[in-house]
Amino acid sequence: MAGRIPEQFIDDLLARTDIVDLIETYLPLRKAGRDFQALCPFHGEKTPSFTVSREKQFYHCFGCGAHGSAIGFLMQHRNLEFVEAVEELATAAGMEVPREARRERSSSGRELYAVLERARTWFEQQLRRGPGRERAVDYLKGRGITGEVAKTFRLGFAPDGWRNLHDALSGDGLDEGLMERAGLAIKRERGGYYDRFRDRVMFPIHDRRGRVIGFGGRVIDQGEPKYLNSPETDVFHKGRELYGLHEALQAGKPGQLIVVEGYMDVIALHQHGLANAVATLGTAVTGDHLDLLFRQVPEVVFCFDGDAAGRRAAWKALEVALPRMAGNRQVRFAFLPEGHDPDTAVREYGADGLFRAGRLYGLGEYLLEHLQADLDASTADGKTRLVAQAETYLRQIPDQAHRATAAHLLATVTKFDEELLRQRLGFTGRRTRERPAAPASLDRYTRRSLEEQALALLVQEPRLAACLDESGAAVLAEELPSASLLLEVWRTLRETATSTAALIERYRDNPQGGTLEALAVLDLNLPAAGMETEMRAALERLLKRAEAERVKRLRAIPLDQLTAEQKDLLRNHRRTRSP
Repeated sequence: MAGRIPEQFIDDLLARTDIVDLIETYLPLRKAGRDFQALCPFHGEKTPSFTVSREKQFYHCFGCGAHGSAIGFLMQHRNLEFVEAVEELATAAGMEVPREARRERSSSGRELYAVLERARTWFEQQLRRGPGRERAVDYLKGRGITGEVAKTFRLGFAPDGWRNLHDALSGDGLDEGLMERAGLAIKRERGGYYDRFRDRVMFPIHDRRGRVIGFGGRVIDQGEPKYLNSPETDVFHKGRELYGLHEALQAGKPGQLIVVEGYMDVIALHQHGLANAVATLGTAVTGDHLDLLFRQVPEVVFCFDGDAAGRRAAWKALEVALPRMAGNRQVRFAFLPEGHDPDTAVREYGADGLFRAGRLYGLGEYLLEHLQADLDASTADGKTRLVAQAETYLRQIPDQAHRATAAHLLATVTKFDEELLRQRLGFTGRRTRERPAAPASLDRYTRRSLEEQALALLVQEPRLAACLDESGAAVLAEELPSASLLLEVWRTLRETATSTAALIERYRDNPQGGTLEALAVLDLNLPAAGMETEMRAALERLLKRAEAERVKRLRAIPLDQLTAEQKDLLRNHRRTRSP
């Protein structure tokens, strides 16, 4: 659990928080059946599609896909970190957050933020009137950066010299050791300190709340490294932060974020009207990056150079994204024309023509294109190899709707039977094309696997955990690996009485969290009174399948190696199947 707050505390906090009362302090809600509705605060709309459920303690927008618990609402609406949202709810509920949850807000953390803010102010001042500033200004003008955009991103300049920033801040009584811990100064072997950033254009790096957490410095003339980032500190972790995210959120509520590779790419896109661009900080895309992105928007576009390095970065991003594809999440890959990066491409083609100038792929399309690079998909052998390789990756996708889309693409490329591919990828049961078309919402539920149908019922009605006992769970665990997540959630609900919202929060930092979120907002098209009947029927079918798997397994064992109990089970099975 993020912030190391005990899970039971989160359960208790959500149990004492009414999400309807909370959201009503920010939005005018109106009753709509069992739920409440409002215009979504996260995207522009004229007809209400934002729904709040008091029963589930969950909100969901059918327009943009935003959803979550009371904690998630505060994080998204108020741009708070997890711990901050928890502390705010706890204060309102008259509860005290466990002490270990306050680590980020310790006096040490506040001191680091303060010294970094002072450094940013000093760097900005140097760009306006410091010695040698003309070279920095000429560099920025040469890159086409306007004064307005430089102000938006709070660009600065670190003059040449070993102790300029050090002397400025230490002259104000600042501790040298604190400057080192903030990544601004380096300690000499023979004692004393010197500035880390010298003769560089400075790019402040902000967290989502706008606090300075580090810097990037670009050398003006020749020199190595071309870009120098702050080291890892108590408040700066490169694998978890994105340059430009704060500025993108300040510009509005984006429905999409574009991930590029450099500071100047972000700034150039912003200046040309694409204010929803962010960049990694000298690292490959990580799982933490994807989690952070999907907490803000449902769609992420990775925009990389079309060269070999850009494609390697894209493939790494795809591998990280696969286990996080659930619900309405979308990932696309844009490759720019040869010789272009986002900075140069947006200047030549403009914001509207940026993606049209190169190639834009969906996740499944890019996966299959990449795998085909080393085989001939026009031959029978090549198609077989493509299916085998694709299966390894597609099975990592937790959501069957996304996997079904990929299966359709794979069938289109190979001309193989789509139903066979679906079964190979873990779908259960055949699609019955002969039956009348069902409403879209019902079709999405019934076309999911039986395990996911039962899981969706359980997520939306936690009380249904009582429908499965320990003996039945043991049978499913032993014979149906595909029911592992269902059983994991069942155990969680058996251990503690909880709501949909509390369950989702238990899985906030778990790769399966996206799957549960998608199921929490799935329209089951079932009356409340019929959900228990549906759950018991689903469990009965799963247990019958598990029994069949057990019998199949036992029949493969020589008779003299079976226990008496196993022989009895086989005899009883034959009796029940006899006419």
